[in-house]
Amino acid sequence: MTFGIHTILTDQMIHPATLGPALEERGFGALFLAEHSHIPVHTGTEYAATGGGVPPIYQRVLDPFVALGVVAPVTEKLLLGTGTSLPMQRDPIQTAKAVATLDFLSGGRMVFGVGAGWVEEEMRNHGTNPRTRGALLDERLAAMIEIWTNDEAEYHGSYVDFDLIFSWPKPVRKPHPPIYVGGDSTRALARATRFGGWMPRAATDPAQVAAQVARAGSDLPVIANGVRPEPALVAAYREAGAGGINFHLPALRTDDALRKLDEFAALLSS
Repeated sequence: MTFGIHTILTDQMIHPATLGPALEERGFGALFLAEHSHIPVHTGTEYAATGGGVPPIYQRVLDPFVALGVVAPVTEKLLLGTGTSLPMQRDPIQTAKAVATLDFLSGGRMVFGVGAGWVEEEMRNHGTNPRTRGALLDERLAAMIEIWTNDEAEYHGSYVDFDLIFSWPKPVRKPHPPIYVGGDSTRALARATRFGGWMPRAATDPAQVAAQVARAGSDLPVIANGVRPEPALVAAYREAGAGGINFHLPALRTDDALRKLDEFAALLSS
């Protein structure tokens, strides 16, 4: 099992060039970063965890690909993941380039965690219809796989359509960086089964994880993202079949963040 850290990295907390080496020094194997391009000033979207509005921290999220690009050269083995990226709000050709470039520069350490999003006003500002975002996500993922795995790539779908293109670099990891789909819905699990791996939400009960893995097949890779650092919870996720667990690091400045990582590291050795 790989233990990592998930965080919503912002311009007001520990710098990624400091965070990456600190994780390796403490025995962590992965860093997963959340993504939001922006948060609209006026939004009626409810934050599921609290039932309130979108938390202010989401207004300040760093671009995960740029931030992980800073982490890559100052670490050696740390897996570099998005947890989760929002391809239904991104151009697929550009995103394929960003993922492949990060995988190339890191020597094959990229893990592509993706989700269908939840802030509807954010989606609409990207021209994405919230009602069809799942179908759009499916096509964009399929198109990116074509780009990663073919010297001359093309894709023709209802939402994504391009003729033969060249795009390098190709990912180091073959056939492409692992894809983990976030979410707990039936559609999310079906998408995870189709594209590679599953990343259940932090609020997902381990028993639910075990049941869904049993339905999908025991070989479905699972990374539990944003888990509370509690021994019983870790044991339950392990029993449920999770191959990776990412503890959630709150938005903290350097000294406080390092102290929190020390607390998490103590759990690894317990």
